[in-house]
Amino acid sequence: MKNIKIKCNIYTRVSTTMQVDGYSLDAQKEKLRRYAEFQNMEIVNEYSDEGKSGKSVEGRPEFQRMLDNIENGTDEIQFVLVFKLSRFGRNAADVLNSLQRMQDFGVNLICVEDGIDSSKDSGKLMISVLSAVAEIERENILVQTMEGRKQKAREGKWNGGFAPYGYELVNGELQIAEDEAEVIRLIYDKFIHTNMGIAAIAIWLNQHGYKKKKRQNNTLDAFAASFIKGVLDNPVYCGKLAYGRRKNEKVSGTRNEYRIVKQENYMLYDGIHEGIISETDWELAHQKRVKNGVKYEKIHSLDHEHILSGILKCPLCGSGMYGNVNRKKKKDGTLYKDYFYYACKHRRLMNGHRCDYHKQWSEDKVNNAVEEVIRKLVQNPKFEEAIRKKIGSRIDTDEIEREIENLEKQHRQLTGAKARLGQQMDNLDIMDKFYEKKYQDMETRLYRLYDEIEGVENSIEEVKKRLLNIQQQKISEENVYQFLLYFDKLYDKFTDLEKKEFLNSFVERVDIYDQEQPDGRFLKHIKFRFPVYFGDRETQELCWDNESTVETVVLMSRVEK
Repeated sequence: MKNIKIKCNIYTRVSTTMQVDGYSLDAQKEKLRRYAEFQNMEIVNEYSDEGKSGKSVEGRPEFQRMLDNIENGTDEIQFVLVFKLSRFGRNAADVLNSLQRMQDFGVNLICVEDGIDSSKDSGKLMISVLSAVAEIERENILVQTMEGRKQKAREGKWNGGFAPYGYELVNGELQIAEDEAEVIRLIYDKFIHTNMGIAAIAIWLNQHGYKKKKRQNNTLDAFAASFIKGVLDNPVYCGKLAYGRRKNEKVSGTRNEYRIVKQENYMLYDGIHEGIISETDWELAHQKRVKNGVKYEKIHSLDHEHILSGILKCPLCGSGMYGNVNRKKKKDGTLYKDYFYYACKHRRLMNGHRCDYHKQWSEDKVNNAVEEVIRKLVQNPKFEEAIRKKIGSRIDTDEIEREIENLEKQHRQLTGAKARLGQQMDNLDIMDKFYEKKYQDMETRLYRLYDEIEGVENSIEEVKKRLLNIQQQKISEENVYQFLLYFDKLYDKFTDLEKKEFLNSFVERVDIYDQEQPDGRFLKHIKFRFPVYFGDRETQELCWDNESTVETVVLMSRVEK
C-alpha cells in the first residue's frame, strides 16, 4: 500500500535584529523541515515574514498571503507548522481568529517547540490559554514598568530621556547648566513683567544676539515660538517633575495601534533638582498663559475693526495705541451708538512711572489721514512704473530647503529606529528569565527615541516656519504692490477687516504729535514695511517733523486735515 504523506505549510517569522531562543530564521526553517520529514509530511509552501511584528496580523504580508491561499484552495494542506506559538501571533484575539479561519477549511496548527497540535482535543484549549496568558503578562509588565516610572517621579528623580534645556544630566540627576539657564530666566522675566507674547519674546532674543545651544539633533541656534511655549509650560523649571504629560493611547477604530498624546491634566511632584525660577514666577506665567488662551467674542459692532490698532504709536512712551469704544445710548434709550477711538494702554514705564498720555484720538480722523497719505503716494505718475519693477523679483530659499531635507532624513532614520526597536520588544520571549529587564531597557531607549523624534519635528517645524515667513513676506510684498496699483478703486470697497489686514501688511508704524498742530497737522511720521516710490527715489519712511533725525520727505502740507 502506497504511503500517503500529509501535506503542510511552514510559517516562520523573526525580527531582522532578534532571534527566537537562539534560532535564526534559517534555523527555524530547518527545524520545521526536519519535523515534517520525521512526521512523514510533505511541505507544500514556505512563508516567512522577516522583521515583522507579531503584535497583530496586520503588517505581515506573507502570513496574510498564506491564509488567503488556504481559503481560496491554492494550498491544499492539512497543517501549518510554526516554531513556537509566539511566531504565529502574540495577540490572543488574532491568534484565535486566524486559527478559526484555518480550521474552517480543515487546516490545523502545530507549534513544534511548544508541543501543541490544534487537531487534538486539548490543542485549541492550550492555544487559547497560552496566547491569552502571554498577552496578559505582556500588559502586566508594561503596567509594572509604568508604575516604576511613576514611583521614580514621586521620589523627585528624573525619569530618563534628554535633560530639558537649561539643565544637564549628571549621574542621572538634573543639574542647572548656567550657560543655558540665563535664557530660561530671561524668557520668564519677559513674559511675566512685560506685555510681550510668546512670539515677541522669540524675536527679542534673536534680535539681541542670544543663540540657542544646539542639542541632540537640533540644528537651529535661533529661538522659535514653539521653544518659548515649551519652556513656559514646563514645571521642571520651578523644581517640579511632571508625570503623565504624555500618554500612549489606543487609536480609535483599531485593535493594536497606539499614539502618544499630550495630556492637559497630569501629576506634579517635588523634584530633587534645583529650580531655575521660583514657584511664584512659574505660577504667574502659568496664569498668564491660561488667561491669554481665552478668546473674547464681540457682541456689538461686529463688522467694525480697529484698523490701526498697535500700528499707531503713543507720542510719549512709543508703545502701541489700541482701539477702544465709548458706547452711549441713543436718545430713545433703546439702541446704542458706538464711538471708536485710539488710546495708550499706559503699560510702559517712563522714569519709573506709567505713561500718562490720556488724549483719545478719533479712529475715523486718524484712519482717514493715513489713507489720504497713501492716496497721494499712488497718484505719483512714476509710482506705477517703479512698483511694477518690484513685482516678480526672485527669492533664494535653496539653503533653507536643504536644511529641511536633512532634518526630514534624520526624522526618517529615527522613525525607522523606533519601528525596529518596537519589533525587538515585540519579539522578546515572554519565557526568557531576563524578559522584564530587557523590556525595561528597550522601553527606556524607546522613550529616548520619542524625545529625539520630537526634537527633530520641532526643528522641522521651526525651519518650515522660517521658509514660510520668507515666502509669505515675498508674496505679501507682491500682493501689497499689486493692490497699491489699484488702491483708489478697491480700498473703499474693503471691509474694516480687509483694510486692517492691508495696512498691517504695508505700514509698520504711524507716529503722531501729542497734540494737533496750529496748522491742523497731527501725523508726524509713517514707516512702511516695504520700500515705496516717492519723488525721484525709494524710501520706507515719510516724515513731517523737521526736527527729526529721520530723513525728511516733504509730501504735502495739509493732508492731515
